[in-house]
Amino acid sequence: MKTLWCIIIFLFIPFQSFAAAPNDLYDQRMELYKKAEAISLIPWYYFAAVDQYERSIRQARRDLPKPTGVIGIYIPPERWAGPLNQNKEDQNPFTISQFGGIGIDGNGDGIADRTNDEDVLFAFARFLRSYGTDHTHIKMALWDYYERSKTVDIILGKVKLYKHFGTLQLDQYAFPIPRRFEYSYRSTWGDARGWGGRRIHEGTDIFAHYGTPVRSTCYGIVELKGWNKYGGWRIGIRDINNTYHYFAHLNGFANGLEEGTIVEPGMLIGSVGSSGYGPPGTSGKFPPHLHYGMYKDNGYTEWSFDPYPYLKQWERQERMKKR
Repeated sequence: MKTLWCIIIFLFIPFQSFAAAPNDLYDQRMELYKKAEAISLIPWYYFAAVDQYERSIRQARRDLPKPTGVIGIYIPPERWAGPLNQNKEDQNPFTISQFGGIGIDGNGDGIADRTNDEDVLFAFARFLRSYGTDHTHIKMALWDYYERSKTVDIILGKVKLYKHFGTLQLDQYAFPIPRRFEYSYRSTWGDARGWGGRRIHEGTDIFAHYGTPVRSTCYGIVELKGWNKYGGWRIGIRDINNTYHYFAHLNGFANGLEEGTIVEPGMLIGSVGSSGYGPPGTSGKFPPHLHYGMYKDNGYTEWSFDPYPYLKQWERQERMKKR
């Protein structure tokens, strides 16, 4: 089976580096994803989702090397070369296979290089293919590889986004309140909060009138919708970069919006209110405003970071578009 896999790879992969591919990174990535699809029969958007997830966590963590190539997937040395292989930097496809490593020669140069884009992507493609090509078996493969249900859910959310939009360019953003409405905000991340116990404010408050439209700031998947005693009626959206966008104290939700709904920048998701600080339905304990928070997942945990600079950037970009 391994021999057959190598033959298939060589039929589809020219003996040349992808450095000569189009300069645009999106085009280069898509070309690689499509070739992985051709040899594995697994749709390209699964590879795009894994690659984007890995790229995002490598940028968020200090214990992983930053991505430098076209592909962002990082395969640790012990997994690439095999757990019992004494040579963790082994690049020999034969000895790697003997020690149960997943590393392969993906571009036909005779070397299984875990820093080479083709080798890494096609090694991961073969790993997924060993479980099967349908969604259920790919999900099983992802669980066995990452051993974290949240990671699998995040990756499958990206699969849904890439499949729906058919493009890799999903990194545009929008300010959550339309410019034609009155609003005000300042940096409040980290301020003290007392209701429900001492805690810090994990977001920026954007004050506006009741019923002011609230829009999605990103392309993403609605991960959460419902009531929380602190945030009231709230929505959580996961974007393509593993960032969770949190909208709280809403007055209501847009029609048809449910967990699992695909959203895009500027799409109506709800309206400004003053819900929260009590049991379901509690409202009016503070002036109407949108609490907007941002959280980053790094593959282990998730933490809050200051959304204010991003809000200012998106607001400025929208003003520039109107000129």
